[in-house]
Amino acid sequence: MCKVIAIANQKGGVAKTTTTVNLGVALAQLGKRVLLVDNDPQGSLTISLGEEPDSLDITLSSLMEVTIREDRISWEKGILRHLEGVDFVPANLALSGLEVSLVNVMSRETVLRRYLEQVKKHYDYILIDCNPSLGMLTINSLTAADSVLIPVETQYLSARGMVLLMQTIQTVRRQINRRLEIEGILLTKVQPGANHPKQIIEVIRQEYGGNIPVFENRIPLSIKAADASVARTSVLKFAASSKVAKAYQALAAELIGREAK
Repeated sequence: MCKVIAIANQKGGVAKTTTTVNLGVALAQLGKRVLLVDNDPQGSLTISLGEEPDSLDITLSSLMEVTIREDRISWEKGILRHLEGVDFVPANLALSGLEVSLVNVMSRETVLRRYLEQVKKHYDYILIDCNPSLGMLTINSLTAADSVLIPVETQYLSARGMVLLMQTIQTVRRQINRRLEIEGILLTKVQPGANHPKQIIEVIRQEYGGNIPVFENRIPLSIKAADASVARTSVLKFAASSKVAKAYQALAAELIGREAK
């Protein structure tokens, strides 16, 4: 069974792409078949994995267009392979144009889900890197997903800023995708020795309910993660012994452990 996880937060700079790449590679290191989907017109995930978005002939936008037309293509069409053991679907600015055109498409919220239905049997996990907005691309991600992983920077305003995202998740669950769950909130950019992560968790639970899951593992603030993106590799390869690399490995083990329960 493949699990589709949307990594979403409409706030930028909370480590969505970093988490998608490094959690995906960590899952692959544990023997899982992983597909990463770049659902952001900026193509940050695509760039982080070593590809130039504007030089690619086939990207997520073209694959979604094929899905809209209901044309037949082989499942592996457009999927790229990374040396660290993950597959990925790239994206570029053409995705912005597709988002605009989705307004006139029947069942526009389900286009990404229909595409992933063709490929998910080949994977254990599909991680979708969402763009920092709550537009139609993110709605497509939430409609396609089994669960949502929400990276939250350990700042008060970042935690309070989740109101619209939580409302959107509830709307999608109620109207389109009843199976959608919150996989968990992942605290990112945690500074060593800081006390505020506990305060942030308390704010989250006060604002959004005491039963909302929060991952035990947290991602520390580290320049290594940014340097790895510049080097177009994961931090697990760039700085394998770093605290941030070990944190993502622990997160992958925690995620798999949840599935085993």
